[in-house]
Amino acid sequence: MASLIAWCTRQLDLRKILIGLSVAALAGSTDRAALAADPIGTDGATVGIQLDQAKIVKMPERTATLVVGNPLIADVSVQPGGIMVITGKSYGMTNVIALGRGGEILMDHSVEVSGPSGNIVMVYRGIERESYSCTPKCERRITLGDTPGYFTANLTQSGTLNAQALGSVQPPK
Repeated sequence: MASLIAWCTRQLDLRKILIGLSVAALAGSTDRAALAADPIGTDGATVGIQLDQAKIVKMPERTATLVVGNPLIADVSVQPGGIMVITGKSYGMTNVIALGRGGEILMDHSVEVSGPSGNIVMVYRGIERESYSCTPKCERRITLGDTPGYFTANLTQSGTLNAQALGSVQPPK
């Protein structure tokens, strides 16, 4: 439950950031640097992201197309004001390329997605692995690489709880 609350809190914080960026863009802010949440340039820098986290990056002016090398590793969504949100989906390295209307490369960033950090505890039982988020009390966590049974059980419980919170599932009678 604590893991779900922490996840929801992160999602709400991200939405607040994105809403603030959208409002600034709609207000006609001329300070483009203030909109950029990350000072990454267009020089091929590596964007480091943790699994299941997001990073906000400013797109170059005149971007017409975004290309993600491997969308299973990282996903990109475009927001108003020339902002893109890169989300770590799986461990590994990929890249994001921004192209102009004429096909010219405006940006080419490597994206490296690493495992979660912080108060995470991995429990190994032979070859089986379970993950726990210990902030401050250890609770089950859904983490890529966990034993399939453990992962599926946690994912099912989380999905059921989420569906009930949205009111789309009727409680058993």
